[in-house]
Amino acid sequence: MSQRNILYLSRAHVEQAGVSMAEIIDALEFMFREKASGRVEMPPKPGIHPRPDSFLHAMPAYVERQNAAGIKWISAYPGNPEHGLPYITGLITLNDPETGLPLAVMDATWITAMRTGAASALAGKYLARPDASSVGIVACGVQGRSNLEAFCTLFPVERVHAYDIDEAVMHAYAEEMGERLGVEVRPVGAVAEAVRGMGIVITSGPILLDPDPAIPPGWLSPGAFACPLDFDSYWQADAFREADLLTTDDSAQFAYYQSGSGYFRDTPTPHAELSDVIAGKVAGRRAEGDRIIAIHLGLALEDMATARLVYDRARAAGIGVELDI
Repeated sequence: MSQRNILYLSRAHVEQAGVSMAEIIDALEFMFREKASGRVEMPPKPGIHPRPDSFLHAMPAYVERQNAAGIKWISAYPGNPEHGLPYITGLITLNDPETGLPLAVMDATWITAMRTGAASALAGKYLARPDASSVGIVACGVQGRSNLEAFCTLFPVERVHAYDIDEAVMHAYAEEMGERLGVEVRPVGAVAEAVRGMGIVITSGPILLDPDPAIPPGWLSPGAFACPLDFDSYWQADAFREADLLTTDDSAQFAYYQSGSGYFRDTPTPHAELSDVIAGKVAGRRAEGDRIIAIHLGLALEDMATARLVYDRARAAGIGVELDI
């Protein structure tokens, strides 16, 4: 292959590479340990906001020991599903760390979904009770699917309560995921039923600048673990304050959102970063009854670690299209 060629991977190519959820979880665990040791580079992601509650973000990152360097250009438009379009779309450019030359351009949709679910479950590995067998899903979209798959990879999940504002979407989700994962998935009629009494809670609605959060303090059960993927759109500030431990995947990025973008206006500062918990620098769950919340912002480091897995697998299998540059 000429060094002036790049590999193009469509979404179908990315999925065809066959990287599993378990492999992504392992790659992210290694990456977070590298992050805790300072062997990564990732500036807080800048973005533009052409429409209300929409964004396009540039997400560069480098993980030295995974030979992963590049950038993701990702968009999120909450109104897209009304027009038959995905909420989240984007592209990843993977570069050669030695020369800077582009190695590949690939669809980011599958990678974004899978790495987010993997990161949530990885946080759960260190922060949830290991015997957690019930999961509450609030919003039954792409992330509701990938997160449930990831938690079923690591936890003995037996029962799922799923809520979505669209009843048809919710019932379709319950049927699909129950059959796919071999667990009981029950549609519920209110957010509270997907939160109260659940050992693990995942919320993944649209990220809103001016939300009206539905989850108050008192709903998250003692001993439960929650992972909001929608910033503070579903969780009231006092629900965050109620947590015995509040973590985030990146403190600098959290501060950037809070001070520069107007999100998390009343959210307390997280006690710790997930990478430090994984590396053993900060204690995770201290007591069985601790309520723990991990605010997941989504990191470019996760994208690059996953994209490198996909690229290497695709290259070895001859998947993709060679393009001249």
